[in-house]
Parts: sequence; C-alpha cells; structure tokens
Amino acid sequence: MLLTTPVAQHYTDSSDESSATQSSNLTSHHKLWSDSADIASFLHISLPDDLYGEKNHFQHVTYKYGQRVYRFGQKFDAIYFVYSGFLKTVMFDEFGNEQVLNFPMRGDVLGLDSMHSEHYQFEVVALSDCNIIVIPYKKLLELSRRHVEVERTLLEFVSRELAYQHVRLSMLGKISAEARVCQFLVMLSDRFLELGYSRNEYLLRMTRQEIGNYLGITLETVSRILSALNESGIVKVHQKSICINDIDALKNLSVTSKSA
Repeated sequence: MLLTTPVAQHYTDSSDESSATQSSNLTSHHKLWSDSADIASFLHISLPDDLYGEKNHFQHVTYKYGQRVYRFGQKFDAIYFVYSGFLKTVMFDEFGNEQVLNFPMRGDVLGLDSMHSEHYQFEVVALSDCNIIVIPYKKLLELSRRHVEVERTLLEFVSRELAYQHVRLSMLGKISAEARVCQFLVMLSDRFLELGYSRNEYLLRMTRQEIGNYLGITLETVSRILSALNESGIVKVHQKSICINDIDALKNLSVTSKSA
C-alpha cells in the first residue's frame, strides 16, 4: 500500500462556505483509491503488464471549498492528480497580495513545478469540492525510472503548463481587456469539451475578482465586459452560469479586440 501520509494531514483551512458541484462530477467524489490501471487511464498511457500486476494503491483525498491542497514553502513530498473538481493556483508577493496563476481542473497534475525544490513553490486552493489522487513523489520517481511512458507523460504535463503560462503572459501584454475575457471563456469552453462536458454551458467556479486577478484587470472591468457580452446575446450570463450562444463570435472578439 502506498499511503504515506495520514488523511488528516491533508485537511487544512476548512470553510463553512460551500459550492455546488456539477452533476457530472458527483459520483467521482466517492472514490477512495486508485490502482495502477486507474493511473494509466488518467495519464492516457498503456503500461506493461508487470506494472498492472503490482497492485499498487494510491489514496484519494477530498478537499472542500476553500481548503488548501498544499501551501507555499510546505515540504514537497507528493504529486497530486485532479480526479474531479476545480481549484486555483496562487502565489503571493512580498506584501501578501495574491496572484492567480491557473485554474486546475480534472485531468491536471499539481506540484510538478516543485520537483526541482524541496518545497512547494505555490499554493493550491479548492474552488469546489475536489477529489485528488495523492502520488508519493518517491514512488512516482520509481515508476518513471522503470517505465519510460510515465516519464514522458510527466514531461508533457510540464510542457503543457509552460504553454498555458506563455499564452497568459502574451495575453496580458498584447490584447485588450475585452479580448482577455473572451479568450478566457473560450479557453474554459475548450477544456470542458476535452473533458466530455458541454462547451456551451458551464459554471464559473471562480469569482469575478479571481478572473480579473488572473487576467490582469479589475473586478469591475470583468463585470462590465460580461454584462456587455450578455447584452449582445453572444453569451448569456446569470451569476456564475455561462451559456455561449455564438462561439464563433466569441472567438472572433478574442482575437480582434486588440489593445490600443
């Protein structure tokens, strides 16, 4: 059995605030363990028969809204696979101001950016009820040394994360606030489609403030742009509910609304 840390040590910063969970994710929250076959499926790779025969078991941990998966500076000892739910990755400047770096969801891997260090470089906070697979780092190293498919897939995850950040940095410097919000909505639409959900209707798990923080604009600007999109009929916005009526028009705005 590969459980190396008691469950209680993964529960921190409980909050009374809760968030509704998409019906498509409800059943996945009850899963407690994953074996090697589950992990291979999660990573979209085929592993040799001998690995399947090892009968490894990896613990699932549930995090509630507002709980931290790990903190900045915490000792690095595990990688986390997002089995279900929505989170945010954040860092803090010297004055304690929060900067949102990403919004991980099902299929993402957390902690890879800390492999070079003995401590986690950022903080990850749940934006909904989440089910996370905990993979002890030493075990992951062992598997990657024995099976090149694991090592290659982890490198692909690192590469994808770097690509996301490059797109975000480029977006912050070159396009208007309207285009940033439109690109953000299109990005979420594409991710939900990849996961087998509707690309046209989804809930925003993050607040307007968090979206603005991520995009480098104010909360008021995010709200104003969403209201304008709603009035145009391109997107129907009701609180956190998003319904994209014209994805092509939204994509067009995301590339034509250049900054001055």
